[in-house]
Amino acid sequence: MIAALALPNRAAAQHAAARTLSTTERNIASAVDTHNAQALALLEQLVDINSGTTNFAGVRHVADILAAQFDSLGFTTQWVDGSSFHRAGHLMAVHKGPGPKLLIIGHLDTVFDLDNPFQKFERLDDSTARGPGVIDMKGGDIIALYALRALKDAGVLDSMNIVVVYDGDEEDAGAPLADARRTLVDAAKGASAALGFEDGAGDPRTAVIARRGDIGWLLTTTGRPAHSSQIFTSDIGAGAVYEASRILDQFYQRLSKEQYLTFNPGVVVGGTTITLDSTESVGTAAGKSNVGAQRAQVAGDIRTLSPEQLAHAKRVMRDIATHNLPHTTAALTFDDGYPPMAPTAGNKRLLAMYDRASRDLGFGPVVAVDPSRAGAADVSFVASDVPMAIDALGLSGHDDHTAKETADLRMLPVQTKRAALLMYRLTFHQ
Repeated sequence: MIAALALPNRAAAQHAAARTLSTTERNIASAVDTHNAQALALLEQLVDINSGTTNFAGVRHVADILAAQFDSLGFTTQWVDGSSFHRAGHLMAVHKGPGPKLLIIGHLDTVFDLDNPFQKFERLDDSTARGPGVIDMKGGDIIALYALRALKDAGVLDSMNIVVVYDGDEEDAGAPLADARRTLVDAAKGASAALGFEDGAGDPRTAVIARRGDIGWLLTTTGRPAHSSQIFTSDIGAGAVYEASRILDQFYQRLSKEQYLTFNPGVVVGGTTITLDSTESVGTAAGKSNVGAQRAQVAGDIRTLSPEQLAHAKRVMRDIATHNLPHTTAALTFDDGYPPMAPTAGNKRLLAMYDRASRDLGFGPVVAVDPSRAGAADVSFVASDVPMAIDALGLSGHDDHTAKETADLRMLPVQTKRAALLMYRLTFHQ
């Protein structure tokens, strides 16, 4: 996966490419190399701090360390308390300058709780390291920070207008979701571009300009309870389970062939009495084989590539739910969830700029990853509010969210240089 950036003539390619860079751009790249050991040491320090989403103290500890780093660059930092949405909170850092506003997005939390045995940064060899959150996404947080430090060293940061939001609950968003993402959404107002530093598909030859949203849905059906010998009769009808089955079948028949659209019924319960906690996907059901089902519920998710595709899918699903079998009812609701990030013309332009920066640095081309390989992420909450958005600018590696989460440390300076050059050109050469 990484081999394309490690060819024998890579040094020659970088030397030739450097001739296309301005003096300031060469200074930016040189500053990244100067601070790379420092960046790696800070990455190890942050990975060794447990910041599972529900470990509020750990999330805040990571934020405090990063806040001090941003303060040293001339940013004004703020901790946004998360008690209103039942999470630790978010770190915000603002650097006001005359340039166009750029929004940088990261997150402080990981999926690894305090009781998880996977807790420490471990060097596997000279080029790889394993650790909780090393690529998802403390590596990305470090890349954004040290890209800004390189811009500071090159004497251009003072003219730049940067807002950084590092959420504390990306891996398990707080509720209400609107409150949990208000800081990020407000920060995006007036921004000319949003840059996300997730690890993406883990391939440094790709970036994300489109992500499918992740919206939950809940289907509830009812029927008339009666002896099973009377099912399908004119006064009893089909029952709740048959109505739920009809609706699911029609979902499949009418929508399953649409590209990038998926809808998954993750849990189903039905019977005389039922309970379902759709948040935890836990339910119970009680009934008898000789009694028609009185109630059924299905909880699932729906993933779409654009707001228009989501709206279309919702219309079709709601229409299906209205054509009920005899003596049944159906109610279909959708939660807020993660919105889709469509592959807009602006996003494609931003990718072209990132690709150009990578080529000019001698690191080769960057193309868009297949949206089906890009899960939901915080950048999606602002993608429709900014002219351009891109994600997966973070640290490359593999097996995130597992005890094998591993980073390719060779990509730390590569990704930092790419990001720094992109920020510079977005400010001075649009």
